[in-house]
Amino acid sequence: MIEVHQLTKRYGRTTAVRDLSFTVRPGHVTGFLGPNGAGKSTTLRLILGLNEPTAGTATVGGRRFRDRPRGLRHVGALLDAGDVHGGRSGRAHLRALARSNALPPGRVEEVLAEVGLAKAAGRRIGGYSLGMKQRLGIAGALLGDPPVLVFDEPLNGLDPEGVHWVRNLFRRLAAEGRTVFVSSHLMSEMAHTADRLVVIGRGELIAAESVAEFAARGTRSGVTVRASEPDRLAGVLAAAGGTVSPDGDGALSVTGLDAAAVGALALEHGVLLQELTAGSASLEQAFMELTADRVDHLAGDPR
Repeated sequence: MIEVHQLTKRYGRTTAVRDLSFTVRPGHVTGFLGPNGAGKSTTLRLILGLNEPTAGTATVGGRRFRDRPRGLRHVGALLDAGDVHGGRSGRAHLRALARSNALPPGRVEEVLAEVGLAKAAGRRIGGYSLGMKQRLGIAGALLGDPPVLVFDEPLNGLDPEGVHWVRNLFRRLAAEGRTVFVSSHLMSEMAHTADRLVVIGRGELIAAESVAEFAARGTRSGVTVRASEPDRLAGVLAAAGGTVSPDGDGALSVTGLDAAAVGALALEHGVLLQELTAGSASLEQAFMELTADRVDHLAGDPR
C-alpha cells in the first residue's frame, strides 16, 4: 500500500506539490491523473525517495522506500523508459539490476519472456524502439516480483497489441493482490484499465475515488449516433449547440445535446439514423471539467 500524507514539495518559490494526501490500496489498478504540470512526476519521485519532501510523508508498506536495502523486492517502478544505457544489451541491463538487488539470475530470463523481449535481449538498448524500451522498463519493474508497482506513462510508444498486453498485465497484477499505480494522460485507456483514480491539479488533490464516481461528477454525458449522412448531421448538431467528434466506424460522439434532441434534429432535417445511444458519463469530460481551473497552460493562451 502507498500512503501519502500532507506531502509538500517546493523548489524555491515554486510549490510543485501542496499538502497532498491519498492512499493507493492493493487489489486495484489506480490511475494517477492531472493536467500537465500538476505535480504527478514529482509525487512519484517523492514516493520512490528520489526527491526529499519539504514537508509530509510518502511511505510504501509503512516505510520510506529509501529505507529498504533491496528496493526491487518491495517496489517495481518505471518512470522514464529512455533512462537506460544505450550501449548495454537488454539482458545485461536487467542482470545488473538483479545483481544489485540480490535477485536470482534466472529471474532475468523469466521477465524477458513475460514482456516479449526474449529474442531481442542480446541487442543493444540504443537500437530499441520506444515501445521496446517501455517493455524493458516494465521487465525491470517486475524483476523483484514486488507487491507494489508504479508506472509513469507506460503506454507511450506501444502499438495497439502492446497497449492491450499492458492493460491485461496491470489487471492480472492487481488481481494477484498487488498495488498498481499508473500515471497516464490517456483518458480512454484509464477508463478501460483503472478501477480507482487519484486526480491532482497544481499539486493539490482533486479526487480520490472510483472511476465511475469520478466520471459521474461530470455534467455532460455523451450520445453516440450513426447516420446515413454523418457529415450533414454533424453540421446540424453543431449548429444546434452540440459538440461533435468522430467515434470510429463512421459513428459520431455528441455532447451538449441529449439523445432526444439529436433524434428530433435528425428527423427535422430528414437524416436517417442507424444508431442512437445515450452514453454514460465520460471520464474525459469529467476530467476536463473538474481540472479546468487547475491548468497552467491553455491552448491559445499567449502567456
